[in-house]
Amino acid sequence: MKKVIILFSLMMAALSNGQNQRFIYDYKFITDSTARDKQESETMYLEVTSKGSKFYSKDYFESDSTMQAIVAKDTQSLNINLGNFKFKGRIRYNIEKMYPDYSTNFFTTLGSDEYQVQENRKQSWKILPEKEKIGEFNAQKAVCDFAGRQWTAWFTTDLPIQDGPYKFYGLPGLIVKVEDHTRSHVFELKASKKLPAAYEWKSTKDKERYHPLITISEAKFKKAFNDYRLDPMKGQKQMLAQGTIIEMRDSSGKVLDPVKASRDQETKAKANIKRQNNILEIDLLK
Repeated sequence: MKKVIILFSLMMAALSNGQNQRFIYDYKFITDSTARDKQESETMYLEVTSKGSKFYSKDYFESDSTMQAIVAKDTQSLNINLGNFKFKGRIRYNIEKMYPDYSTNFFTTLGSDEYQVQENRKQSWKILPEKEKIGEFNAQKAVCDFAGRQWTAWFTTDLPIQDGPYKFYGLPGLIVKVEDHTRSHVFELKASKKLPAAYEWKSTKDKERYHPLITISEAKFKKAFNDYRLDPMKGQKQMLAQGTIIEMRDSSGKVLDPVKASRDQETKAKANIKRQNNILEIDLLK
């Protein structure tokens, strides 16, 4: 316990006086176990401040910011048009850890619903003697079981920050690389930079949204997650049943028949979900 307290004090000292840091990770992932040759990659940010950390996709954050600006502008003219807008990035979640207790919240969406899930599981790390050079850092090996997978992490005490990518934390130094035993999901630190002096840490739960944020337990989220996989268009069907008019257009701007368009959308959504059989938290599917 003394070691943890000392390291946390060092971390606070390192992050004081505006020394907030953004750690840039490359996330390589295979979500379809039947197509292991189709590995994808996404740039992820871990932003660390004295208050806590945030982990999210660079591309998705930029797309979301652009969409919010479009909506804010079009709202004034009462003509919101997102017909040609396309989100970048495959990773649609973000994760917040609050210091010093590392309470972790997972923010994600299922259809049009946005969820906040309190993470209660803890990682029980076993630190091993093996050491290796990861990028520019001298790192040490640790292993744990988490979310239905066996994980190997490499951490460096050169950066006395007990944090890491995704929901991982709790080692005596920053996690610079972590991968599951099948190498389906690999996070590796590639760079870091100081955040601007004016940077202000804001929680995702406090952002403006048009539908209320759903705060939910892990068990209830697992049910909602699997219900969504069975019927990804449930929310839209309910809107149509209530008389809501949903106008859909193709790439040329032509108005589509809402029933047929919804049916086609459902077929595509279910095909995509079927391919998502090797997700990071594989225990969600069990």
